[in-house]
Amino acid sequence: MSDDRYRFSFETVAEQYERARPLYADAAVAFAAQLLGIGPGVPVLDLAAGTGKLTRQLVGLGADVVAVEPGDEMRGVLARVVPQARPLAGVAEAIPLADASVQAVTVGQAFHWFEPEPAFAEIRRVLRPGGGFALLWNEWDEGDPLLGPVDRLLQEVRPQPARAPSWRDACPVRLEHRRFAQRRELTVEAIVEWAGSTSGFVNAPREEQERIAAEIRRLAAGRQSSVSVATEAFVGQFSEGSSGIRETSS
Repeated sequence: MSDDRYRFSFETVAEQYERARPLYADAAVAFAAQLLGIGPGVPVLDLAAGTGKLTRQLVGLGADVVAVEPGDEMRGVLARVVPQARPLAGVAEAIPLADASVQAVTVGQAFHWFEPEPAFAEIRRVLRPGGGFALLWNEWDEGDPLLGPVDRLLQEVRPQPARAPSWRDACPVRLEHRRFAQRRELTVEAIVEWAGSTSGFVNAPREEQERIAAEIRRLAAGRQSSVSVATEAFVGQFSEGSSGIRETSS
């Protein structure tokens, strides 16, 4: 089964992705911005930008954002909802920007789809000297009484990582890693839509999709709408001389 079946499946649910996916924790974006010097007028590449979830948060910091996204449908939504950014078609392994053209590169919810070694080489190429990158993921918080069981339910259809080496093994610089918790008000149907925007769900048979949606509604019955979403942030700078991951928490 090809990774691309999952990697490009979001094209079929672009509008749902935009409705359902939460933004990244403000504290996680601020953490990355502080380390990378992202602020007013700073040129930033948001890579594999999707519908612009992270893009709009970067724009909110005043950054001059180029958003590269391979999917036409996803990029079309991005252009509509984040008109301040400049959308371009392209992939991580062949970024359509000149050498040393940005101060920072961000990737939200996508680096696990990349070929890590060529992607890191391309990121390094487009960065100015001393520049760096931030990789962010929103996750179903395992400790949340609702999202934890939903995450375990989605494990049944989630594709297994197929790329080797691991992107962490291929990372050429030291990483600063922090995990941030955020509270979000999500209705039951919003959680069903979020689950329905994941690659495993999109590629599951219809009867399996219906079963998972029904089970989520059962799990959510009578629960409060406030849930905990975890944002993981990894930040690296090419001025660093060593590789590895330094773990902290928030």
